[in-house]
Amino acid sequence: MIQKVKLILIVCLLMFGTKVAFGQQDPMFTKYFFNTLNYNPGYAGSKEYLSGVLLAREQWVSFGRGLENNGGAPSSQTLSIHAPFKKRIGLGLNFSNDRVGSTRSNSIAGIYAYKIPFGEAKLSIGISAGVTNWQADWDNLVFRSPRASDPIFAANIEPVWIPTVGTGLYFYNKFYYIGFSTPRLFQYPLRNNQGAFADLIKSAQVYPHYFFTTGAAFRVRGDDIIFKPSVLIKNVGLFNQFSSTSQTGVSPIAAPTEFDIDMSLLFYEKMWLGISFRSAFEHIFQGISSHDSADVWASFFLGNGLRLGVAYDFPLSELNNYTVGSFELMIGYDFDYKVKKVTTPRYF
Repeated sequence: MIQKVKLILIVCLLMFGTKVAFGQQDPMFTKYFFNTLNYNPGYAGSKEYLSGVLLAREQWVSFGRGLENNGGAPSSQTLSIHAPFKKRIGLGLNFSNDRVGSTRSNSIAGIYAYKIPFGEAKLSIGISAGVTNWQADWDNLVFRSPRASDPIFAANIEPVWIPTVGTGLYFYNKFYYIGFSTPRLFQYPLRNNQGAFADLIKSAQVYPHYFFTTGAAFRVRGDDIIFKPSVLIKNVGLFNQFSSTSQTGVSPIAAPTEFDIDMSLLFYEKMWLGISFRSAFEHIFQGISSHDSADVWASFFLGNGLRLGVAYDFPLSELNNYTVGSFELMIGYDFDYKVKKVTTPRYF
């Protein structure tokens, strides 16, 4: 049992003490920093004003041309709003909808963050709590063999309500940031593991995911041109897939550890233009996976507090034979943009 210790230590124990997980469900957005609150509750209240953002991703467009729901290609949307409260507190709400194949999940979470000053920087410690509704509809599947021949899909699964608790650390100032978070701390089953087919469905679980991010902003020509590199690493099981835990020598973790490297330029505090590259460490070190995508994106800051963004992924794997790529759209609004005009620009 965790004793009464300092808040920082509690959060760290929550992060690193979570049960090891094997699997992957959380969506990967190309422009993750369009909505940082979606995966790191420590981001809440990091701006000096009320801010909201809607982010939508359509993955593998034309993957199932002519079929319903784009042939089951992933489709994800998030809506987040957050603001500072008093001097050191940030509050937020996050809504998300994710559809993959015949499965769908809807989530809502409330977010609390506490900020500790470190000179010109701040350490924000966040926690989120909410609920997720997960459901599957096997009637949408196209079966090569008669459905009755596979008892796993004989009946649809009742919707499952899953409590979600997450936490995150976000250390930042005007010119750099570093964060570590897990939006889902605990592992929950999605199906009853009892009965004759328990071994086949025991992996039907919601698993914890871990996100590490860092980035910086460098002045190229005063405030007129800002260079911003950033990195995101997304992992299931804290890199345990590099070691085998089975007699067959096959790791039980199916999802690779992904990384996203991004480079962008901000022109006159109005327009971001960027490129990024996504791959997996398994490809770099073991050659057992492929590169994921090369991406381009743009974001525009309008004078009335409105922000617009768009991103396009070009697949580098064999999926490029079946899809034209993936697209993201972002709409954000800073509700007190007058504050933004009198304070230093926010690069993150």
